[in-house]
Amino acid sequence: MTGELKDETEEEFPHSPFIRKQGNIYKPNNKDMDNDSLNEKAMEDVHTKEIDLVNRDPKHINDDVVKVDFEDIIAEPAGTYSFDGVWKASFTTFTVTKYWCYRLLTALVGIPLALIWGIFFAILSFVHIWAVVPCIKSYLIETHCISRVFSICVHTFFDPLFEAMGKCFSSIRIRMSKEV
Repeated sequence: MTGELKDETEEEFPHSPFIRKQGNIYKPNNKDMDNDSLNEKAMEDVHTKEIDLVNRDPKHINDDVVKVDFEDIIAEPAGTYSFDGVWKASFTTFTVTKYWCYRLLTALVGIPLALIWGIFFAILSFVHIWAVVPCIKSYLIETHCISRVFSICVHTFFDPLFEAMGKCFSSIRIRMSKEV
């Protein structure tokens, strides 16, 4: 009976914004909208997803920037080799120092910097969403309005003037001749 009533109201008011085939947007009564709300819920769970502890740079942001190994910094050309023990000890010292210094710095400064960067990007997102984009949209709307008025003025006043000037000057002929 509800389906019959809905079909009758759609026939009576075909363009009514209040009657939708999908039902109420807040309480969906069909499978498609239930799936959409599940997809929205899955999108919200992005903030609580588990992080990958193995691949910590999945988008390869720092592949060419901070990927520094011993061979990238210290290299001995052929013919100028140090003692093998010195070379091995230098490699180990460099690698372990870099590893532990990085870990110590991230333990001391990583969380405060993560807090600062989180606040910074939250503010940046807020300003972009609530100030920059609306200002740009407003500017585009205003300039569109002004450009339409300017276009009407040009077509009303200048087109006839330049058309008349074109007709006046169209009968002028220029002939070039050589005088000896």
